[in-house]
Amino acid sequence: MDTATLPTTSRDEAPAPPASAGPPPRPRGGARGRQRLTRLVRGPEEDPRWARPALLALLVVTAGAYLWNLTASGWANSFYSAAVQAGSTSWKALLFGSFDGGNAITVDKPPASLWVMALSVRLLGLSSFAMLLPQVLMGVGTVAAVHASVRRWFGHGGALLAGAAMALTPVAVLMFRFNNPDALLTLLMALAVWATLRSLESGSYRWIALAGAFTGLGFLTKTLQVLLVVPAVALVWLFCADTPVRRRVVGGLLSVGAFLVSAGWWVAVVELVPASMRPYIGGSQTNSFLELTFGYNGLGRLDGSEVGRVGGGGGGGGGGFSNGTGLTRMFDSSVGGQISWLIPAALVLLVGGLLLRGRAPRTDRRRAAYLVMGLWLVTTALVFSLMQGIFHEYYTVALAPPIAALVGMGAAEAWQRRHEALGALTLAAGTAAGSVWAFVLLSRTTAYGGWLRFGVLALGLAATLLFLVVGRLHRRALVVVAGMAVVAGLAGPTAYAATTLSTGHSGSIVTAGPSTGGPGGGGGMPGGGPGGTPPGGTAATNPNGGTTPFGGGTAQGGTTGGTTPGGATGGAGGPGGRGGMGGLLDATTPDADVVAALTADADQYTWVAAAVGSQNAAGLQLGTGYPVMAIGGFNGSDPSPTLAQFQQDVADGRIHWFAAGGGFRGQQGGSDVADQINTWVSENFTAVTIGGSTFYDLTQPTAAGQ
Repeated sequence: MDTATLPTTSRDEAPAPPASAGPPPRPRGGARGRQRLTRLVRGPEEDPRWARPALLALLVVTAGAYLWNLTASGWANSFYSAAVQAGSTSWKALLFGSFDGGNAITVDKPPASLWVMALSVRLLGLSSFAMLLPQVLMGVGTVAAVHASVRRWFGHGGALLAGAAMALTPVAVLMFRFNNPDALLTLLMALAVWATLRSLESGSYRWIALAGAFTGLGFLTKTLQVLLVVPAVALVWLFCADTPVRRRVVGGLLSVGAFLVSAGWWVAVVELVPASMRPYIGGSQTNSFLELTFGYNGLGRLDGSEVGRVGGGGGGGGGGFSNGTGLTRMFDSSVGGQISWLIPAALVLLVGGLLLRGRAPRTDRRRAAYLVMGLWLVTTALVFSLMQGIFHEYYTVALAPPIAALVGMGAAEAWQRRHEALGALTLAAGTAAGSVWAFVLLSRTTAYGGWLRFGVLALGLAATLLFLVVGRLHRRALVVVAGMAVVAGLAGPTAYAATTLSTGHSGSIVTAGPSTGGPGGGGGMPGGGPGGTPPGGTAATNPNGGTTPFGGGTAQGGTTGGTTPGGATGGAGGPGGRGGMGGLLDATTPDADVVAALTADADQYTWVAAAVGSQNAAGLQLGTGYPVMAIGGFNGSDPSPTLAQFQQDVADGRIHWFAAGGGFRGQQGGSDVADQINTWVSENFTAVTIGGSTFYDLTQPTAAGQ
């Protein structure tokens, strides 16, 4: 018999059964489940046998690490925790992102991240774990999205390296265990880029529209910051998609439409619902979400003109939270240890990768991937570096996905072409850049001694030299050299990540890793330390591991740690204390006497208490479980409620107690309504001391107030 006539099959096809045999029997229940599990663990047949188990191991280890010691941060940022608590009890508060269940005022961001956390709390009950669990899952999802973005065109090895780099980035370890909106924003930006890369393959309308939808949801998470990824998405789609120009234009328009639909429905609800039927828009001066978007959270962040900000003006040296403006901000002592570990290597690998793809056609997928990740990185880094308004170190978590992806992509490309001079040089330069910069960053702290930084430098430089002669190395030696380079690049971030995992973080300003002792010092304030401890300040101890900035008060879930800056006891800028930044940066926990007083007959009132500033109100709200009105919003500078509105609420018996003090100074513009209300209350109601804090019973006016 001629063997040429024998039927052939590919490895993905089974031999066809005889025509008379009929369809093969379908596996029954248990067998089908085992088959699905096998496919999940094994992955596609064409993949290496180690690829899917390695990915699953990466995701499981990431989840386990992020879950470990999770509740050490207690309520984390009490400002958002109070809003989560409100959303778990009131559907109206959930929809609008209200700070309190009485729906007096919203937080100063749109509510998408609050929706996720509040739904988790509705399901699992109010606790630190229930609130922070969604953030952990977002972190695992971001690692998976980065892995998927790299794997499709660069292979499993590069994808695994990218996923590990993403998971170990110190600021990512911090923010995917914290309740700020940055965790969800980062995930959505990573998903938008992943969908964009998928759309390039065939010019798919569906995938580029999905990218627009993810971006729209990012807008509902942190407004205009999500637009930092848009130039990368738009330009790569328009110039690199494998489809005619007309389809690229139409696809771009569809993506814009998807963005407007996914973001615009909520904006329309807020703007069209009468102000009397919804909470005041926190952070705005005119009760407008559009003003909040383009003012305080928009252009004001770029030029330092945020109305109501606390601290000095813009310009980078004006104090407040805008220090260090300039092209080197991402590498300075405040920000460098958070995010910059792999930036030098990523930039080297980006340039090398583009050179290696230099003669590729317009639709080359690998070059498109370099461009989208490179544009995302450069655009975001430049904006963060040059913005003169409020800037916090943890914003840089948005840089983690493109940095990690570029490292994985560039390393994989250069490794595959290591026998070419440019490939070998790219590997060597990337390894040298990463290890030398890691040495510099590790030299800024004494937390790990000298052995780690010198070990990283020696290992990295040895790998660099060996990469220069990679073509002469034995095959087995190649694996060792590659391992040396990976260890040199990831040892520093891993050390910072381990420190971050072992420490609780609370308050409005948090940072990863140990203190570096320089300007910004890892604390978000000049000279600050982990968790936002100020220069020379005393951190009140939280039994769960957190700290209360500026010494004073009771840490959330903790015990009294000192006095306010003015010497009054009771809380850093909180009830009983006047002014101070503590009540702006973190909440205090009321003692048992305060809780008992505020919860007595609580069901008779819309708000059991009112306090100036959201963090002061947050401590009382989380401690009692009942709504507390935050007068003036986050830092007391919003004109809500007006004095007349507050007086009417008191006359109607809707507020029981008023917490004394809590005003802030040094505001840039903003309303003085909080001072007006403070003055009116103190002149018309008698002060009482409860648990060492000063309150006014608004149901018991003095003779002057009757």
